[in-house]
Amino acid sequence: MAWSWNPFAFARWPVTILTSLVYIAILISLLVIHTGVPSPPKSETPIHGINLTEAWLDLQLLTSSRHPYNSRRNDEVHAWLLERIQSILKENAASTSSSTETTPAAYVFDDTVSNSTFSSGGISPSFGTSVYFEGTNLIVYIPGSEDDTTSWWLDSNRKPSKRNAVLVNAHYDSVSTGFGSTDDGVGVVSVLQLVKYFSTPGNKPQNGVVLLLNNGEEDFLNGANVFGQHPMSKVVSTFLNLEGAGAGGRAALFRSTDEAVTKAYAHSKYPFGSSASADGFNRGLVRSQTDYVVFNGKLGYRGLDVAFIGPRARYHTDQDDSRHTHKSSLWHMLSAAVSTSQALTSASLNTNLEPGKTPGSSALWFDVFGRTFAVVKAHTFFALCVTLLVIGPIILLVTLALLYRVDKFYLWSGSRPYHMLDSDEEIRLYGWRGFFRFPLIFLMACAAPIALAFLQVKENQHIAHSSQWAVWSMMISSFVFVAWFFCRAADFSRPSSLTRAYGFSWMWAAWWILLVVATVFEEHFHMVGTYFVLVYAATVWFATLLSYLELFSLPKKSTYCRGKFGEDQAASRSRSNSRPPQASSASGQEDIVEENENDEDEPTERSSLLRSRGRSNFKGYHPGSEEQSPAPTAKDEKFDIFEEQEWSKSQWSWLWVIQLIVIVPINFILVGQLALLMTEALHQTGQDGSSTFLVYITIAVCTILLFSPVVPILHRFTWHVPMFLFLVLIGTLIYNMTAFPFSSDNRLKLFFQQQVDLDAGNNSVSLQGVPPYVRRAIASLPSSSGQELACIRTGPADNLERCSWSGIPPNVGNAASRTPPEKQYKGWLNFNVTRVNVSDSDNKARFVLYGKNTRSCKLTFDSPITAFHVTGQAPRDKRFTPVPEGGSREIRLWSRTWDRAWTVDVSWDSPDSDEIGKSDDSTGSLRGKVVCLWSDVNQVGVIPAFDEALHYVPDWVAITKAGDGLVEGYKNFQI
Repeated sequence: MAWSWNPFAFARWPVTILTSLVYIAILISLLVIHTGVPSPPKSETPIHGINLTEAWLDLQLLTSSRHPYNSRRNDEVHAWLLERIQSILKENAASTSSSTETTPAAYVFDDTVSNSTFSSGGISPSFGTSVYFEGTNLIVYIPGSEDDTTSWWLDSNRKPSKRNAVLVNAHYDSVSTGFGSTDDGVGVVSVLQLVKYFSTPGNKPQNGVVLLLNNGEEDFLNGANVFGQHPMSKVVSTFLNLEGAGAGGRAALFRSTDEAVTKAYAHSKYPFGSSASADGFNRGLVRSQTDYVVFNGKLGYRGLDVAFIGPRARYHTDQDDSRHTHKSSLWHMLSAAVSTSQALTSASLNTNLEPGKTPGSSALWFDVFGRTFAVVKAHTFFALCVTLLVIGPIILLVTLALLYRVDKFYLWSGSRPYHMLDSDEEIRLYGWRGFFRFPLIFLMACAAPIALAFLQVKENQHIAHSSQWAVWSMMISSFVFVAWFFCRAADFSRPSSLTRAYGFSWMWAAWWILLVVATVFEEHFHMVGTYFVLVYAATVWFATLLSYLELFSLPKKSTYCRGKFGEDQAASRSRSNSRPPQASSASGQEDIVEENENDEDEPTERSSLLRSRGRSNFKGYHPGSEEQSPAPTAKDEKFDIFEEQEWSKSQWSWLWVIQLIVIVPINFILVGQLALLMTEALHQTGQDGSSTFLVYITIAVCTILLFSPVVPILHRFTWHVPMFLFLVLIGTLIYNMTAFPFSSDNRLKLFFQQQVDLDAGNNSVSLQGVPPYVRRAIASLPSSSGQELACIRTGPADNLERCSWSGIPPNVGNAASRTPPEKQYKGWLNFNVTRVNVSDSDNKARFVLYGKNTRSCKLTFDSPITAFHVTGQAPRDKRFTPVPEGGSREIRLWSRTWDRAWTVDVSWDSPDSDEIGKSDDSTGSLRGKVVCLWSDVNQVGVIPAFDEALHYVPDWVAITKAGDGLVEGYKNFQI
């Protein structure tokens, strides 16, 4: 066989083996990189000034209990962090008090003064949410050698002479339902180690470092917003935000403001991430947010967002703990934080990085096998796209023109006419054979995974939550098998030596169009995640060019046709003399098969498969004769076995290897990494209400992108690999359609909330989640037994269900009291509201409210308010809008002290004529609720309904929060 003498020949076994090995090697490498995390070093101090063992111990202590902002444990964590910072600085002799230098090596700010008032657009496009927040941030400022040496922050009217410091941020509050190991405990202990690193002698930065541990991120990014009121916010130029949008694995760079700061992250030993994640995150594919939007959007800093992205099933649950987090994940984020922050503090990088001076160039970036990091400016990407769009077609057209000039242009050549003295002759070249093959086969192959995506959503839409690899296997096997089946059928019926040339030509045309789209998207929508389109199009262009260059190895059409014409004349004379066909002449050239005068014309692409195969095209064989020519030589084996056009036997048979190497590895690495990253980020977002179809269609499209390069050579595959994939397809299809989609390691999150009408004493517990699983989980709770559930559709597309029932009463007002909770309800929240109109046209009121055993309350309104003021509120910051343009229907109040009494003045407009008609109220009254929140579940029995849910739900269910408060107690008001 061909492979025995030429392992690179374009024959079945070489193509099958080499192609399979290339794909398997890259796939295994990608899976190892994506699912694994680099092992931590054996040394406790892998970097001068960093202690990994100490960091891991800090993480375990920090995450020993839940510590949301509205919990007593949060205050204990704040005190512990302040003590840790001071002990680290004391150990390094760098604290303000112990430093013997004129300028201390570090300043510590326990910010219990700043407060901030800001707003967000909220869920409705017309109305927003307003927030008043009192912060308890911890800030460490380590001056650089080139920083302003004066204590400028002591004077509120002064500013630093330079604005070149680097901010490294993490939030130390957790959600009420999780321990916060990766969200954001790893970030917190990384900041503590950076305090240790930059205060260690010999590590003094050139430009200053501001290390921020903010409190209140989980509830509305409150801690980052209030940092804008602190003097240290004035010295910051760039930032590094350390977060956790998942619960482990590798920490990925998923957002960046520009190319200059992104290059700082490239110094990481294990870089990981893609700019495509920023495009998806900014467009709401992941329903969460980080402090990045505050630092960049409101404060104008330039910087980076580094976060854990999966597994999302553990995010905001009790499995986000140190037991499910590994030291390797800690090392991955910590090592990236050290190298990135150190690079950001370098003088050369910080040149012209001040906000407002040079905004920087947007960039695209991606890692290669978690070791190398590529950063390209967006305008460079645009220029390269335009260059390829223009130059690529020109070079290919010039190559085709040269082929035509040297008379080797067999593409799209049907026949070659010859004019003789006595008659006209025509030599059939069959150059059109296989031209329409690729698009037809490609469309049928693409239809398979896309159809499976629709079928999966209909039959078992959440299977990707726990079995994403089974979905991938199903999609890959369906595409490859269907493509191979039709490729082999077409090659069996109408073999053509131009299959690769036509296939890559069609691919180049398609990718040229996609490159136009990517260029437009980058220019108008600043989407840089389409960088793979440029690389893919460039490799397909090169593969197409090689296909055209390969045609130079063919004989000239004139030479071939003259030889063919002479042989036909000789065959005609032989027929006239009734001589039987002879074997090849002494020169070694074989006789051409004699055609019956009554035979039909050479079959076309539309000819019947059986009719085509009924004819014998083997050289040396003549119907009606028992005599055959000698066995074909190795030189002619390709032509004889596959029966391609006769003129192709001199065609080079090794360029396919170069095409394979050019087009498969690069694209499989880039698209494969992107596909795995997107799968990790999206496959468990259906539980949040995001589209599950998006998950499956993304996998289907990525499958097509990954394996479409092999279609032009798939007709050379043996049956072994495709038939194995066919069996995989059958097995995974049955599994994906019937298997239960959740497991104890990949749990379904249900969102808990309890609401209490403190006047009427009505108590309602609700769980929100994916139907019908939410009802199955509620059925396992003893308190729901015998009750009729009140269920309503909710979620971004009404694809979730919230079911309520009368649950166990909470005991949040006074956990130590033995009085039944329902008799304590009215004392948990007290308020007074007074209308304070100056004139009849004014609509103003003053609320005085008090919540027991809480530091979080809110006011909700049936109609929007236009302004509000909280007593003690700081002067308005022009960067922060207290009330959005459309008004607010909610004011959230957060205090740094417990049992706080708030005084809030509220203004609203009189209703217009349309609103009067709807409400039959022209007096300008205001209705709503006064609500207080409770979120502390560290003590069993305070919120027994939550304890019951944790204890009795199936092991495939996780309980997380539905809102800022696990319990909301409210009273109605009307002004």
